[in-house]
Amino acid sequence: MIFDKIAALLAEQFGVEQDTITMDTSFEDLGADSLDIVELSMAVEEEFGVEEMEEDDLSGISTVGDLINYLKNKLGD
Repeated sequence: MIFDKIAALLAEQFGVEQDTITMDTSFEDLGADSLDIVELSMAVEEEFGVEEMEEDDLSGISTVGDLINYLKNKLGD
């Protein structure tokens, strides 16, 4: 469920097909720059109701799988 929501957000933000996104897809693969990452973090915060993602948190997230693991820890799933 988290993966599907993240994949939909990424597909919309980066203009890619949702079914091309996997757990191993990196944000670099998507062509994300630092502004894209900030925009994505704000979308994730809003979608999942998590507190503001800190720069330290973001620095450890480089793939879709990293982001999902981060969210699972935050949401207690």
